[in-house]
Amino acid sequence: MSVAKWASQPSLGMKKILPLFLLSAAILQAENWPQFRGPNGAGISAQKGLPVTWGAKDYTWKVKLPGIGHSSPVVWGDTVLVTSAAQAGEKRALQAFVAATGKLLWTKHLGGVTHPKHALNSYASATPCTDGQLVFVAWGDNDEYFVVAHDLKTGMEKWRAQLPPSLSKHGHGTATSPILFEDSVILLNEHDTGPGYIVALNKNTGKQQWLLKRKIEIMTYATPIIIDVNGAPQLINSCLDDGLMGIDPRKGKVLWSTPGQFDLRTVATPVHWNGLVYGSCGGGGKGKLMLAVKVGGKGNVSETHIAWQRKRSLPYVPSPIIYKDHIYMWLDNGIVVCANPKTGEEIWDERVGRGDFSSSPVCIDGKIYCSSRSGEFTVVDASPEFKIRGRSLLGEQTHATPAVSNGRMFIRGFEHLFCLEAK
Repeated sequence: MSVAKWASQPSLGMKKILPLFLLSAAILQAENWPQFRGPNGAGISAQKGLPVTWGAKDYTWKVKLPGIGHSSPVVWGDTVLVTSAAQAGEKRALQAFVAATGKLLWTKHLGGVTHPKHALNSYASATPCTDGQLVFVAWGDNDEYFVVAHDLKTGMEKWRAQLPPSLSKHGHGTATSPILFEDSVILLNEHDTGPGYIVALNKNTGKQQWLLKRKIEIMTYATPIIIDVNGAPQLINSCLDDGLMGIDPRKGKVLWSTPGQFDLRTVATPVHWNGLVYGSCGGGGKGKLMLAVKVGGKGNVSETHIAWQRKRSLPYVPSPIIYKDHIYMWLDNGIVVCANPKTGEEIWDERVGRGDFSSSPVCIDGKIYCSSRSGEFTVVDASPEFKIRGRSLLGEQTHATPAVSNGRMFIRGFEHLFCLEAK
């Protein structure tokens, strides 16, 4: 099924109003957290009043989850959604709760099969996304890979799209999350056994709008983002074979790429600031290379559009944060780096956390929150002046990134979903 002509070939008028439309959409969704890392995948919230230190008595509520998962909660209005899976992956669930009270609204169970995965992965690692009407979940294993759309209010399944399976010669399992753009659900399945793909499905019907075949040496785990480039949208992907790359999200056409720059797996989600996009690769718990690439190029831009690169003190799994003209990189070992996003010049480099980190940080009202795998949260100022604000213990392990919406932060642990309210 091809994309309609009016969608794939926007008029000049549409190009002019696109930045305003994206800005308006971001403002309208400011109180929602509709995908991994929230609006635009940036991990930023303006919410005020959330504590920088807290204890067990400070949670408004916590609920027991039916299984383990590393996916993040997503929130729309007064509904928070989260996925879970049984220990061996034979049973998987999507649940909806009342955000204010933790009351269970509905549960939808799906079958599954046990398959190889990395010890630090889970059978429910892909974060759902929602447009306020439907919630979209990606489930994958060695035998099948599919997207399911459920009604947000009732949980009723609306459609299911069966896709080619996700095969990894390294047996790490799946993790990339779906994202929404206009009338499309976009999912990346760049696996390293056979041809992978990036696919756009109609969000109302599940019918394929475009499919871009991909040949990748090492499986991609980075969730892509959508940005505006001179009035036109681009899907920014970070992968081994093409490095950072821009794709037309209406047509599935590659616009530019930086092939040969990355030589290891990509996990962290790329970020965008003032016409630059940032992505990194790594392995073994360490980032190896970060690129800052100027958008707007065509074809292979490796020689013309790389603004700077960094080869030390880099995250592998946690995604960066850009806030008020600084980029913050929370490393897997608990070191945090603040740098100038224009030049890559380092401003400070401090060890702030204890243990190992798999979740991505979120920035709330100018403060960066991140938890170690053991569940110890550390909060630091998002500032060129380094300052630790506090530490708190969740009381259980977590690999998930928190969600922030309507005066609440939702934290997903191995066993429970927690709600912490602003004061």
